[in-house]
Amino acid sequence: MVSSNMFAMRWRKSLLSGSILAPVCTELLRNATTAPRALQRDKDYCVELVRKRDYEGFLCSLLLPAESVSSAFALRAFNVELAQIKDSVSQKSIGLMRVQFWREVLDDIYKDHPTQQPVAKELLKAVKKHKLTKRWLMKMIDEREKNLDNHVFRNLQELETYSENTQSSLTYLMLETLGVKDVQADHAASHIGKAQGIVTCIRATPYNCSQRKVYLPLDICMLHRVPQESLLRRSKEKNVRDVIYDIASQAHIHLDHARSFMNRVPSKAFPAFLHTVILEDYLNKLQKVDFDVFHSSLQRRNTLLPLYLYIRSWKNKY
Repeated sequence: MVSSNMFAMRWRKSLLSGSILAPVCTELLRNATTAPRALQRDKDYCVELVRKRDYEGFLCSLLLPAESVSSAFALRAFNVELAQIKDSVSQKSIGLMRVQFWREVLDDIYKDHPTQQPVAKELLKAVKKHKLTKRWLMKMIDEREKNLDNHVFRNLQELETYSENTQSSLTYLMLETLGVKDVQADHAASHIGKAQGIVTCIRATPYNCSQRKVYLPLDICMLHRVPQESLLRRSKEKNVRDVIYDIASQAHIHLDHARSFMNRVPSKAFPAFLHTVILEDYLNKLQKVDFDVFHSSLQRRNTLLPLYLYIRSWKNKY
């Protein structure tokens, strides 16, 4: 945890530069000047990929301890590569080929024979540096492969399982980059990952509906008698909002469970849980618009989010 004097110095510097994240970015640039150019290109590729495709993950990664930042970007870039397979292919067979490519890449990494793909090279360094558990990386691959079928979640439990195998697995790996091996931290990570997966499903609803796809759990839609067509025409009726309320409530429950472990989780683990700030921010905004998932305000990026993350990081809480 940084001292109050150090925080004040960094705070003033960030105000003068016009960016709350300037101190962190400055440190990254300083480190970049000492790295060989070829190696730096691989790092830059990962950072830029995450910045473009997972901006919130980009912000969270910048606030990790310096020794974990590069590894965090490698892991998030790997996650982005897997996540974008589904939307970037027109045929399942092509998607399966790309998934198999990453499965083989992972096998080669653990044999110390990576491909020349930038994410793979950075991931190799992260695996070596932190002795990352292969099982979590494989779970991410396997779950993304299952989801290539445009699989509809039959119930909330299926969505939670998907979230556990993707988002929670990524959080377990983030803990490993911080040198944390703790049962209570793992319990918190599991709940945070599930909350993140659920919130992501809600947030993606407007986009998915524009593609004439619905991934909200069927059991909750049936409970409130909401047909797919109501969602596709972006209905604001109460029963649609009730569906979103029920799903969002489950995400909130997982956040509460995760925070119930706070006094038992090593503070060293807290930087891996900064995403709770983003989840909380979205759920609060969703509540303010009475769970109208199609409300235009939910599609706008919160410009104060970097500040919220920075303050939570300084307080060393999640």
